[in-house]
Amino acid sequence: MSDNQNVVESTPSYSGALLAAIAVAVLASIGGLIWTYTLSSRIAHQETALAEANQQNAKLGAELRETNARLRVATDELGRSVGLTQKQMDQRAQQIIARQTADAKRLEAEQKQTAQQVSAVQSDVSGVKTDVGGVKTDLTKTKTDLATAVSQLQSMKGDLDGHSSLIARNRDELEVLKHKGDRNYYEFTLAKGQKKPVGTISLELKKADQKKSRFSISVFSDDKQYEKKDRYVNEPLQFYAGKDPALYEIVVNSVPSKNTISGYLSTPKGAPAPPNVQ
Repeated sequence: MSDNQNVVESTPSYSGALLAAIAVAVLASIGGLIWTYTLSSRIAHQETALAEANQQNAKLGAELRETNARLRVATDELGRSVGLTQKQMDQRAQQIIARQTADAKRLEAEQKQTAQQVSAVQSDVSGVKTDVGGVKTDLTKTKTDLATAVSQLQSMKGDLDGHSSLIARNRDELEVLKHKGDRNYYEFTLAKGQKKPVGTISLELKKADQKKSRFSISVFSDDKQYEKKDRYVNEPLQFYAGKDPALYEIVVNSVPSKNTISGYLSTPKGAPAPPNVQ
């Protein structure tokens, strides 16, 4: 009986330990299941994130490839543009160099031409100086000749109050009087019956005697008429005319025919000039 009791009493103790172990195992299994579930959830989340990241990377890769393609196109265009610009710059530089060379040659030619012109001008100046010296000599000679010619002119008494004056008996002597410069001279040739303006007066030939070198004329001045009858060649015929009366003088140098005479009118330097004489 004691042995049975021992058997009976030992059985409960074994069952409690087993149950405890089973409980621990169950708890451990439950904990493992919870951990496994949690880990699976995390793994699934990470896989989803990884898939999204892969998609994003693929998109970025595509965009990067497109950007690279655009960059290559832009680089090619830029290269061509830079190459063209460089070519244009080279051409422009060559044009500038060519123009500068041409300008330098033209400047050199112009300088040579200017030097030649300066040399020619210097020669001309030397010639002018020589000419001026010659002109001075000629002028002195002319003055001397004029003084000699004037001294040789004949002084004649006029028909008015015996007033004497120098007269010219021919064209050469008349030129001497003109160069003397103290009076105005107007040459004329009159035909018989012709009233002709001479200076600011008018003359009309009435009669001419070629053999005796005599003539008769009418003088029209200031609304007055003066008759000069039977006068001789180279005789001063005088009268007063003008607003402020001044001495006018007519000299007939020749009677080439019975119908014509030739001579000149002499007026004071300040006397009025005819409209067509400046």
